[in-house]
Amino acid sequence: MAPKWRELADRLAEQIRNGEYAPGAQLPQIRDLVEAGEGSKSTVHAAYKALEAEGLVTSSRGHGTVVRERAPLKRLGITRYDKAKWRDGDEVAFIADRVASGRTYKRNEQTQTVSRVPAPAVVAQAHGLPEGAEVYARARVVKEGSQPTHTLTSYYRPEHVEGTRIVDPTPGPAGRGGGFRVLYDAGYEIDHMQETLFARIPTADEVQLLQLAPGEWVVELHRTTYTADGTVVEFAIGVHAATRFAWTYDFKVPDSAEAEDESK
Repeated sequence: MAPKWRELADRLAEQIRNGEYAPGAQLPQIRDLVEAGEGSKSTVHAAYKALEAEGLVTSSRGHGTVVRERAPLKRLGITRYDKAKWRDGDEVAFIADRVASGRTYKRNEQTQTVSRVPAPAVVAQAHGLPEGAEVYARARVVKEGSQPTHTLTSYYRPEHVEGTRIVDPTPGPAGRGGGFRVLYDAGYEIDHMQETLFARIPTADEVQLLQLAPGEWVVELHRTTYTADGTVVEFAIGVHAATRFAWTYDFKVPDSAEAEDESK
């Protein structure tokens, strides 16, 4: 049997989802629910904290507990990397997500720092380098308005990007079309990728940087980007506030048996 705070949290969550509490609406004060017989102060407080951790509400001193105004951003899968977006246009990946979500964006909502650093073990392994070999790290914080949504740090071999806009520390995407367009212009056209996602508890620094609610987890992304001949031209690590994204993938379902028949 679920604890009473969980039952209350589930009931309130259902009321939020069916519109009884609209975006921006304030939930009842804790004392009001206590007086209504919903449980003790600690029970109601625990229920509200659960709703906050699940991304349904925000809590602040002076404003109480309020239903989140916005649905999570649609974080596209394959289609965010469509070559036509960045090669022929100027729609870098984070902008593609905003467009798909029907949200506005500004190019300066992506900040960045660029530095030459010793490759951590996971970066060195991805690039086939010895641990500690020097790589360029292009670290970005992406915001929606004033709220950070995620960080993304891309690691490159110096010989691939030296002298390009990728290592220019000017804030914002690396020029028209972003980093993928820079690689394309340098003769490294991206061909395929591998992405790995996992959820984890954030570090103290990540809680502060991403302005995470108490108990909110992050989704970490590892992205390896290859040219057609298998050369790794980027390895990226992203850290996403878990409640601020809905991950969407649209792809053709493979049929390995058909592929085997065609190869005979």
